[in-house]
Amino acid sequence: MDISQLVAKYEMVIRLGCFLGIFGLMAIWEWVAPKRQLSVSKAIRWANNLGIVFLNSFIVRLVFPAAGVGMVVFAEAGRWGLFHHYEVPFWASVVVSVVLLDFVIYVQHVMVHAIPVLWRLHQVHHADLDFDVTTGARFHPLEIVLSMFIKFVVIVLLGPPVLAVVIFEVLLNATSMFNHANVVLPKGLDRVLRWFVVTPDMHRVHHSVEDDETNSNFGFNLPWWDRMFGTYRDQPRAGHEFMTIGIRSDREQKWCSWLPGMLVMPFRGRVGDYAINRRKWESTDGLR
Repeated sequence: MDISQLVAKYEMVIRLGCFLGIFGLMAIWEWVAPKRQLSVSKAIRWANNLGIVFLNSFIVRLVFPAAGVGMVVFAEAGRWGLFHHYEVPFWASVVVSVVLLDFVIYVQHVMVHAIPVLWRLHQVHHADLDFDVTTGARFHPLEIVLSMFIKFVVIVLLGPPVLAVVIFEVLLNATSMFNHANVVLPKGLDRVLRWFVVTPDMHRVHHSVEDDETNSNFGFNLPWWDRMFGTYRDQPRAGHEFMTIGIRSDREQKWCSWLPGMLVMPFRGRVGDYAINRRKWESTDGLR
């Protein structure tokens, strides 16, 4: 049994083990060295944020039993995708696949801020009134299903190795929990790390109620895309300890902190001034 077969066989165990390990590490770090004081009961938020995580996991396994790995096997059988038609070293196909999948996630993230119906779904992630490790996995089930379809399209077009898809999934989950963690990083270390990975201070800016700050720092894993495409912002105007987290128009706990409210949120009210189409932003020259 080669490494690809081994990874495919134990994909679920690998992903679950990494999720629990990183989640536990970040939870301990938040308890020992929190960056911000939380404004909502941690017990309420964690119970409901983790509730939507478990619901999403159930739905994904129900709708997509084999998930990304199954689509890789399907693409291999039909010889679909670029890597099935060009001779590329295995290690290169793994690296290129992981980087391209991450770029697609960046583009997808920009799009869910730009398209009104998609912002309706994505606002569930942004409506969290605090910012911690559980925020990193808090998404509406319909957004998760949409993400899976986009991932399937990329897999069919690219034909990546199964190892690349599993590495990407593990890295995405791990870095999402890391960069949403309510933790303190020394400023010098943060400056170095954010050239290679999205750090908590870098991504926290994206969860500000300020529109221009929300529409920056879209990266989840690799930080390069924001710098390349002009969406990078160094710091929030109010500072990390005093910035307001969430969405300005949604501050009620029944919608923002409780699972039933999260599930209903995309279907209530009108789209209105969804974030990325706001043009009445303050000048931010010198803050980028």
